[in-house]
Amino acid sequence: MLLNFSKMHGLGNDFVVIDAIHQTVNLSTAQVRYIADRRFGVGCDQLLLVEASGSASAEFRYRIFNADGGEVEQCGNGARCFARFVVDKGLTQSRTIPVETAGGLIVLQLETDGRVTVNMGVPKLEPASLPFLADQQAENYQLSVAGQTYSMAAVSMGNPHAVLRVDDVESAPVEQLGPLIECHQRFPQRVNVGFMQIIDRGNIRLRVYERGAGETLACGTGACAAMVAGYIQGWLDNDVTVRLSAGNLEIRWQGGDNPLYMTGPATHVFEGQIEL
Repeated sequence: MLLNFSKMHGLGNDFVVIDAIHQTVNLSTAQVRYIADRRFGVGCDQLLLVEASGSASAEFRYRIFNADGGEVEQCGNGARCFARFVVDKGLTQSRTIPVETAGGLIVLQLETDGRVTVNMGVPKLEPASLPFLADQQAENYQLSVAGQTYSMAAVSMGNPHAVLRVDDVESAPVEQLGPLIECHQRFPQRVNVGFMQIIDRGNIRLRVYERGAGETLACGTGACAAMVAGYIQGWLDNDVTVRLSAGNLEIRWQGGDNPLYMTGPATHVFEGQIEL
């Protein structure tokens, strides 16, 4: 099977994007892992499939596979690359693009400056929405990990996130603590883990250990979840710049049942073909 693909990234969070509308694509877990491998394949944090929508309310279906081959519900940086891909490939003439995902409907908007704004929907805070095992919903929870207790928020952005506040992201134990929380028994489907440093009410720094991918240079849904976690605990305002290793994302949320908006870049790197 010979597949055409595009290599793209959103602030260094990199993707292999495949048009599954105009070519037949039926990937096994092993094939996804092979494509994602940085030594033997193309190399990426996630593989994105562009499919025809099965819903009248969406133009496309957007599927996301982590580097370990597991399919996940949502990826914010990938969503921006998805929007650039379908426009640049002539798959749509729209500038506002509703897209069906496993985590629900999202709406992508191409801005005049080339950036993409994603309507990420309404953040969910109910523990069952992640899922997260807790007796009741709270702004923060106590989580016991390796003999220590950590305070964290739990947020679903269509995929699950745990967010911890740290004094300094540079010295945060991301590589040590991230995998322990990712696979913690209170997260039955595993979880993405964000380490957030608050600079002021409109600016934060963030590192994210992603479920099935490890630490990435940027995580769009992680940036959204961190902003939500900071907002509900009274630390942040409605409009926040999230500073990630490779650049910034703008996150806006009015709280409650209002949708959250994320704006940031999407970059095309190269075109290629791979034989599977």
